[in-house]
Formats: sequence, C-alpha cells, structure tokens
Amino acid sequence: MSIPNGPSREEIVVAARDWLRTPYIHQASSKGAGTDCLGLVRGLWRELYGEEPEAPPPYTPDWIERHGDERLLAAASRWMVLRNDGALVPGDVVLFRVVPGGPAKHMGVLMGDDRFIHAYAGRAVCESWLSRWWKARIAGLYAFPGVE
Repeated sequence: MSIPNGPSREEIVVAARDWLRTPYIHQASSKGAGTDCLGLVRGLWRELYGEEPEAPPPYTPDWIERHGDERLLAAASRWMVLRNDGALVPGDVVLFRVVPGGPAKHMGVLMGDDRFIHAYAGRAVCESWLSRWWKARIAGLYAFPGVE
C-alpha cells in the first residue's frame, strides 16, 4: 500500500503513548475504554489514516493456534511496509511469535531505547522493555504506509 506523506515516526510514538493505561479487552479497539494488541494497532491506523483498510474477523484468544497459519503477518504485509533490515526503529509495528516456532500472535509499537507499547491479557496498555526474551520472538517489523 502506498500512501505519500504519511505520519512522522514521532507522531506515531506520541499517538501510541496516548493509549497507555487503556484496559485490556479482547477484540476491542477503543482508546481509554479497552483494547487488545491488534486493537491498539487498528486504533492507531484509524487515528493516522482514517478508516481501516479491512476489518478483522471475530477471533478467540487461541484463534491463531487453531488455524496454524500466519494471518497477522499476512494482514500486516497487505497494508504495511515490511522492513527486512532488522533495525528497531521507533514507530514501527513489531509482531511476535510468543511460542517459538508458532505463528505470530502478538504485536506492539516500537518506542525507541529498546522499549515498545503493547496490550496483553491481564494488563492495561503499557510500555515495556524489549528484553532479550521479546527480541528472540520477533516475527516481523513493519512501517506504517508513507513513513520513511
């Protein structure tokens, strides 16, 4: 997807931080009210670009494991720009394989200084250290369209 003059990386980081403390609610995507990790990225897309390019199907917490395919990576590849250089750049979306060898099922937004913002069950949206554990599970890095 090509979008000229997309948001700046700084605008993405500021927008992501505005979601901090939003409660975790599965399948939700509403800043301040509730979100999951996919909902966080979907909400940022709406803030940055307007309408979402596609709506996700209803999903259960284990939907990725049951299907066994790379649905999140495929969707990210359809609408975002895959970054193959391995650099951890603020404002990029990072996808993780929580179970080594399993499908990508978690995501967040890189903040710089080895930190990222994400939402996961049992917590509110938070900024976490991108520790060795998380780095070992990176499945893909994507830039929002129009961001250089």
